[in-house]
Amino acid sequence: MGKVIQMQRRGHAHAYRSHSRAKRARPEHRTFDFSERQGFVKGVVRKLNHEAGRGVPIANVEFRHPTMYKKVRKNMLAVEGLFSGQFIFAGAKAGLSIGNILPLGKMPEGTICCNVENKPGDKGKIARRSGESVVIIGHTDDGKTRVKLPSGAKKTLLNSCRATVGIIAGGGRIEKPLLKAGAAYYKSKAIGHKVWPRVRCVAKNPVEHPFGGGNHQHIGRSSTVARTAVAGRKVGLVAARRTGKLRGSRQIYSKE
Repeated sequence: MGKVIQMQRRGHAHAYRSHSRAKRARPEHRTFDFSERQGFVKGVVRKLNHEAGRGVPIANVEFRHPTMYKKVRKNMLAVEGLFSGQFIFAGAKAGLSIGNILPLGKMPEGTICCNVENKPGDKGKIARRSGESVVIIGHTDDGKTRVKLPSGAKKTLLNSCRATVGIIAGGGRIEKPLLKAGAAYYKSKAIGHKVWPRVRCVAKNPVEHPFGGGNHQHIGRSSTVARTAVAGRKVGLVAARRTGKLRGSRQIYSKE
């Protein structure tokens, strides 16, 4: 008879339930409709909100419904310089100004943008954290755009992928000093990203971990495990290509 070990409990049990009470709807672009493909739509920023667990302010933008006589509101990631009451435009014919949403093919080289779509219509996947941005390097003749990601890597995207002009708000958030040991203590023990204290697996009981138990603290089996291993056994070096000490000189290649 088996037992759910601690590693399985972290992902499922009620003791680690997601704190979704203060969450808002996912901030993203509008649905890519006819109005944005052929012209533009006008929206107004009603207010800026804070979401628990997210360092980026959320802008609540109000648009007119494309087919019905009513208004709809959409949560979007705020950029630096965005304010309540500001008009923003989304579409192929929108102007190049802070907060507007345009296809990459309509932005000139050197434009700084954020919340970039990886595929047309996915409503934004790249550069969504506070202070991040993407720089447009150039356009090609086959309908693609070369961009520089926040990591420094370069990526080629379709011209029809949309992005927001500007830098994501909330930059410099992690530059604030902790000032005292108590702040670092609670940060390390926060639910969701606990990093300290960490108990060694061989020091646990066999009911808590596959590496636990024994008269001596040892693994007792191979530390490598298959990718297809069952839950509860999938611990250690999962699907390792190689193990052991790295020998020889390391070659560093440029990202250019």
